[in-house]
Amino acid sequence: MTTILSTKGLHKHFGGVLAVNDVDAEFKAKRLRSIIGPNGAGKTTFINVITGRLPASSGAVLFGNLNITNRPAHRLVRLGICRTFQITSIFLGLTVFENVRIAEQSRIGGSLRIFSAKENLKAVNDKTWEILHRLGLEGKANIPSNNLAHGDQRLLEVAMALAGDPKILFLDEPTAGMSPAETEHIAALIKGLTDTIAVVLVEHDMDVVMSISDEITVLNQGSIIAEGSPRAIQDNDLVKEAYLGHA
Repeated sequence: MTTILSTKGLHKHFGGVLAVNDVDAEFKAKRLRSIIGPNGAGKTTFINVITGRLPASSGAVLFGNLNITNRPAHRLVRLGICRTFQITSIFLGLTVFENVRIAEQSRIGGSLRIFSAKENLKAVNDKTWEILHRLGLEGKANIPSNNLAHGDQRLLEVAMALAGDPKILFLDEPTAGMSPAETEHIAALIKGLTDTIAVVLVEHDMDVVMSISDEITVLNQGSIIAEGSPRAIQDNDLVKEAYLGHA
């Protein structure tokens, strides 16, 4: 199976703290890999270095055979490396449709003025409707995003990331703060994305992780302590001790 993205000996220092410590990881096409670990394990820092939000102290990030270490985030998005964040990042004054359309216009280099002539571009609107349909948001297209339930706001952020036409999508705690019903619904939609792209999930909800992951990477104190299938991770004594709290 094709490797989309990999890291080689990746380190990230914050002063005297080694937040990411010699991490080698591979992310495969059309697979969902979850990254888990206790608070402070380095999960979000690891993703921030890969996606250009933080510079690596040493090591390499490879996109296929292309070395993309420390390239700025906007250039990585152009390559197809997209992400969401722990804190929801949407345009609260715009409708659901307008949020996704503005993300699509940004990808193709169009005007960000939503009432410009670009509104008449059929390709932009068609792509926006396609994304909304994929995530079950087409029925809420005309609702101002500030009026959405929390779960739908998080889903809208995923829709905006999909407008970047990603080859690999990093999701940072997408189900945080959701009800059980919302969590189940969105977890299924996230899993469905692997029909076409690679997905990397940072998540604390172990029910979600174990139910939708193809592979799991476990970080502790910035280092990988285990990798494997959900069953292998559940049975791993190091994981039980470091993350689940018992051996």
